[in-house]
Amino acid sequence: MITTDVTWLQVAASVLLVAVAVAVAVHQRFGLTRDLLIASARAAAQLAAVGVVLLLLFQHAGLLGAAGWVGLMVLVAGHVAGRRGRGVPRGWLLATVAIAVGSLVSLASLLLLGVLPARPEVVVPIGGMIVATAMQATGLTLLRLVEDVRHARPVIEARLALAMSLVDAFAPHRRSAARTALLPAIDSTKVVGLISLPGAMTGLILAGVDPLTAIRYQIVVMYMLLAAATVAAAVASHLAQRRLFDTTAHRLRR
Repeated sequence: MITTDVTWLQVAASVLLVAVAVAVAVHQRFGLTRDLLIASARAAAQLAAVGVVLLLLFQHAGLLGAAGWVGLMVLVAGHVAGRRGRGVPRGWLLATVAIAVGSLVSLASLLLLGVLPARPEVVVPIGGMIVATAMQATGLTLLRLVEDVRHARPVIEARLALAMSLVDAFAPHRRSAARTALLPAIDSTKVVGLISLPGAMTGLILAGVDPLTAIRYQIVVMYMLLAAATVAAAVASHLAQRRLFDTTAHRLRR
């Protein structure tokens, strides 16, 4: 079995990689030196804090606490993805609902089918992966929809003037936004194992698990992420459509 113990001293040594990134950014004048330093410091602080919280959660809070933690993830993800949809009324709420639905469908299916055990140490990390993927799909969907409405408003309003329904007038843009949002998940699924060994599989192999067992877990992970992204993108595009149109006046909102 491969040993995966990493001491805090070794973690400190890995800061050298941050120094390399900063040196390259300074030399090439990327203007990202401050961002790199802040991001690196935040990552270390956040992960250390989350590690302590998860330790207490797994030991004392049980499955209910794990569900609460996943719910908190959804709220944070909704806030982040909602910022991509600036211009959409209550975009953060829309994003939160889309992420929640996509995550719930994927995670609940795995638990109800018995594919994954309903234990806190399983629900929290798997839930985090699902929520992150749903967040990315939702954010990209909203971003693309806002851009389309901004630049294609005359086209959409022309369709409405020709007596097309709101759904039909906006359908090409809704489908285009969803396709754009799903491309990262689809491309990752296509090339998994050929170009990259994803995190779940890599972690299991480093922990000494048989590669074939790790592959089975990774297949489950890829399928659940694909489902979460698809459902989240569909829900986000549907809700955004309702928010962007004034159904009473039959027109786009300003």
